[in-house]
Amino acid sequence: MIIRIDPASGAPIFEQLVRAVRSEILAGRLASGERLPAARDLATSLDVNPHTVLHAYQVLRDEGFVELRRGRGAVVTHSAPGLDEVRALVAALAASARAHDLAADTVLALVREEFHA
Repeated sequence: MIIRIDPASGAPIFEQLVRAVRSEILAGRLASGERLPAARDLATSLDVNPHTVLHAYQVLRDEGFVELRRGRGAVVTHSAPGLDEVRALVAALAASARAHDLAADTVLALVREEFHA
């Protein structure tokens, strides 16, 4: 697993970590049962505070992507609740958008609007 952060980005580092790990899980590059790097080790490799990594792991736990186990660290769960259903809906949305020649950026903007409505 390769995680990159951009200190110059406007996004907080913990959010960048959450996005990176979530993407790895959704892409299938991290499977159920796999352990994430220890927070201290990841913090050292990225030159960030260990509490930043722990915050990211807690967000991923709250989203259902990982379990935090004492002595074992962060372990990838099977999948977030409802993920398969949402993935199917997203596939249908993408197919419909392509059929109507809508740009991905337009569809993403519509989805963001719905989340903020």
